[in-house]
Amino acid sequence: MDYPGNLIVVAAPSGAGKSSLVKALLELDSKVQPSVSHTTRAPRGQENHGREYFFTSQEEFDAMVKAGAFLEWAEVHGNRYGTSKKAIEDRIAQGADVVLEIDFQGAIQIKQIFANAVLIFILPPSWEELRSRLERRGEDSPEVIELRLKNAAVEMAQASKFDFVIINELFDRAVFDLKAIVHAQRLKFSAQRRARSDTFKSLNIG
Repeated sequence: MDYPGNLIVVAAPSGAGKSSLVKALLELDSKVQPSVSHTTRAPRGQENHGREYFFTSQEEFDAMVKAGAFLEWAEVHGNRYGTSKKAIEDRIAQGADVVLEIDFQGAIQIKQIFANAVLIFILPPSWEELRSRLERRGEDSPEVIELRLKNAAVEMAQASKFDFVIINELFDRAVFDLKAIVHAQRLKFSAQRRARSDTFKSLNIG
């Protein structure tokens, strides 16, 4: 189905700056709405239920899986994350552009369901910088950092399956690139025909 809104899916290895880039996009572009995923992991820092994530128990998550409520779900670093199918469909059906932060497994699953979804992969400029960013976050033990780096190798090998790749070397440049991709989707023929139907009709363009 060709929905009026766009579904923008952003994936990256841990530490590449995905969350910071998406946050900046949301602040710069009022037409983009965030998607809030369900997760079984505990809240971090100032995270709130219903804002960053819907924090759910293992039992609640199991029930949603059985009910087919998730557009996709995956286990990452020992925790499960899922995206509500109905929440996404409702928003893009109303014409909103929805941005979804997710792991590569979920992104590929979503592309199979929403063929028009735009998949964007964020890369770090180097292994050294990725390690440095994970260490500077101060959230993980050395063992967890090593696990995240090991997982990053697997994740980055999937970048070729995405529509766009942004290398987050200079943050401002990476934000510009992300905003440019989102804006370009709105200029596609089908999107412009939906958004400016009166103009198209007046110019006799089908």
